[in-house]
Amino acid sequence: MATLTGFASLGRVDELYRDQILEHYKRPHNFGRLDEPDLEFEDTNPFCGDEQHVTIRLDEDDRVAEIAFDGKGCAISTAATSLLTDELVGKSREELLRLPKEFVLELLGIEISATRMKCAMLGLKVVKGAGLGQPAEWEDEGEAGNPSEAVADLG
Repeated sequence: MATLTGFASLGRVDELYRDQILEHYKRPHNFGRLDEPDLEFEDTNPFCGDEQHVTIRLDEDDRVAEIAFDGKGCAISTAATSLLTDELVGKSREELLRLPKEFVLELLGIEISATRMKCAMLGLKVVKGAGLGQPAEWEDEGEAGNPSEAVADLG
């Protein structure tokens, strides 16, 4: 019976993460644009139409003092960027550039399909582009997908 309880607990945890993703999609944190940012970048996911723009203000030590993003996208891309921006204040430019994709995947807390990986990584890609001042070199972050699958993945 302990095994069945363990599975029930895992299902509940997965459900909590899905609820968190939907909450960040409906009410994204740090949404908007900063006036006179020090760093700025935008990019798109051409496979599903997600678009994101990030603005970052640095403090006197060249660390993130304030960050905001805007754009349009599916639940996964919006929630991933919302969750990511919550974690970036205080980080140096170099720390932004070293963030691995696993950092975002851990924040999301659910398994992301190959077709949704580009959605989940768009915010990180844009943040790294802002840190570099140009498009970030990017590893293969997934397969082309159908935008209607993004919400279906959460159901």
